Amino acid sequence: AHERSRVDPSHVQTCIRSLLRDANNDGDDVEGDGDKRRSRRRKFVETVELQITLQHYNPQTDKRFSGQVRLFHPVKPRLRVCVFGDDEHIAQAKALNVDYITVDDLKKLNKNKKLIKSLFQRYHIILASETLIRMLPRLIGPSLGKIGRFPHVISHNDDMASRIKTLQSTLKFQLKKTLNLNVAVGMVTLTEAQLCNNVTLAINFLASLTKKHWQNIKKIDIKSTMGRPYRLYD
Repeated sequence: AHERSRVDPSHVQTCIRSLLRDANNDGDDVEGDGDKRRSRRRKFVETVELQITLQHYNPQTDKRFSGQVRLFHPVKPRLRVCVFGDDEHIAQAKALNVDYITVDDLKKLNKNKKLIKSLFQRYHIILASETLIRMLPRLIGPSLGKIGRFPHVISHNDDMASRIKTLQSTLKFQLKKTLNLNVAVGMVTLTEAQLCNNVTLAINFLASLTKKHWQNIKKIDIKSTMGRPYRLYD
């Protein structure tokens, strides 16, 4: 059994309330850390992210963890999506106003590395019909492995809209070479309660992934893209 959460729910709620107040403030003075700052409404929708510092971990010698969890609410609802589709999936993509690529379009890339890389960089999520997935290495060539982004398989039994929402709500934790992790947990357009749900699930999931659970977590801050950090845990 995993350890019980060490993050105080009421403190999480207070931090998120302050974060949202700052982010949605329209040019008023905002109190923070004993000083008044001028808050400005951004011309874009800010992302809410967790900044996590781990401890008692050696990325060089300890096993690096990796895991993903579906949060309650979309992390990034505006992720750009493209479907590499057969006729049925292209019809669904059109109905959902989602970009799509046909087999003929893929053939026209002519295994050009620059064009293929540019295509993959244009989108956050790529879905590929189950009927096409085996053809991709032949259509795209070895570039697929080098890019390191294999499309998500979608079958005719899947609901495309639901599948996209799942991917938009999925959070991935992966320990690499440093002890710092930055992950998005939502947007400032979510409500206080929705963000609280996402944050609590994300933090507890991370604690379940690490070797010594909460002992491996040194501190956690939450902030919006342009906002100040709020300390959730240390």
